Amino acid sequence: MPVNLAPIDPALLFPVAGVEIGIASAGIKKVGRQDTTLIQIADGARVAGVFTLNRFCAAPVRICQKNLQQYLATGQSIRALVINTGNANAGTGLDGLARAEQICAATASELGCTAEQVLPFSTGVILEPLPSEKIIAVLPAAKANLSANNWAPAANAIMTTDIAPKATSTQIVLDGKTVTVTGIAKGSGMIHPNMATMLGFVATDAAISQTLLQDMLLAATDASFNSITVDGDTSTNDSYIAIATALAGNTEITDASSSDYATLRAAIEQVSHFLAQAIVRDGEGATKFITINVVGGASYAECKAVGYAIGRSPLVKTAFFASDPNLGRILAAIGYAGISDLDVDQIEVRLDDVLVAIHGGRNPEYQESQGQAVMNQAEISINIQLNRGEHRATVWTCDFSYDYVKINADYRS
Repeated sequence: MPVNLAPIDPALLFPVAGVEIGIASAGIKKVGRQDTTLIQIADGARVAGVFTLNRFCAAPVRICQKNLQQYLATGQSIRALVINTGNANAGTGLDGLARAEQICAATASELGCTAEQVLPFSTGVILEPLPSEKIIAVLPAAKANLSANNWAPAANAIMTTDIAPKATSTQIVLDGKTVTVTGIAKGSGMIHPNMATMLGFVATDAAISQTLLQDMLLAATDASFNSITVDGDTSTNDSYIAIATALAGNTEITDASSSDYATLRAAIEQVSHFLAQAIVRDGEGATKFITINVVGGASYAECKAVGYAIGRSPLVKTAFFASDPNLGRILAAIGYAGISDLDVDQIEVRLDDVLVAIHGGRNPEYQESQGQAVMNQAEISINIQLNRGEHRATVWTCDFSYDYVKINADYRS
């Protein structure tokens, strides 16, 4: 089961003015499974996106990037998102592009917009043809199901190997107006940036300029989805989309130094952090949620590199699954993180508050029983002091259990 991830309460997911969601069952992988999600967006909304850096990116990612570029060039609003699970439409060549374009055209016909105003998203098995005809066939049903209150069903509909749906919501006040931020995400395995290997969608009714919305999304992504790892595999389909409908009534945010910008950015980051950590808590077969804090670095990049070296190490992750304080594996990971001038004699390693290593070796006062007590917990922090500078970074990861192998070995069956 996910590590300390509470079930979502639909009543706590606030609707966002200008966003309606419809769910349908296309039977892409399993008959009767709700696997197709249609999101209709009010005309005039701003839309921003961040996508995978995997060079084998999926057909829908390529179309999203193209349509967003056209949107920025022409000012023609993005009016809809179409999301399917059960098939990634990745590694499908020109046929995959054609099928995704067909879905965009069919969606545009249903909603009365152009195909270029539609963004497609897919998740699931790679290297298999997308059954676009099944998705197109249920678009009328998804349209009929459109509702501002369908965030919780959508969080369920976009899942693949996820055990739990991931959604959260918050409200703030901008310019005297109540503003909502609500988001959903899916992800459990194949989780490693850049960016995060997942699908995520966050919407707000705030008014904000296009440039600042994109900047805000990039900052939120780096602090959240670009700070998690489950297995070190970067997906072909990562996408994180931000929608701002401007229907809350606040004065448009155009100044990045304003207090309203800071307030909205904090809310977007709060939602993004929750969703990113929920993905790790629901990591395939996870039994431990691990926070890796690296401080005292000469740069943010080297702190992140150390965090990821530890977070994606199979030896570290299996030791945590076994609750085995075999903590020399952490030192080894720090050592191969790629910092050529690292002075290991300056490093301190703590497991929660327990000082494990200092001056290049084991803390003389450390007792394995102390480490064992921490390792028995479901939530653990690894705290690294590099003593090289003032920079810091945090990475979230989970352990590797037997179930991770089982889930991925049986994924297509």
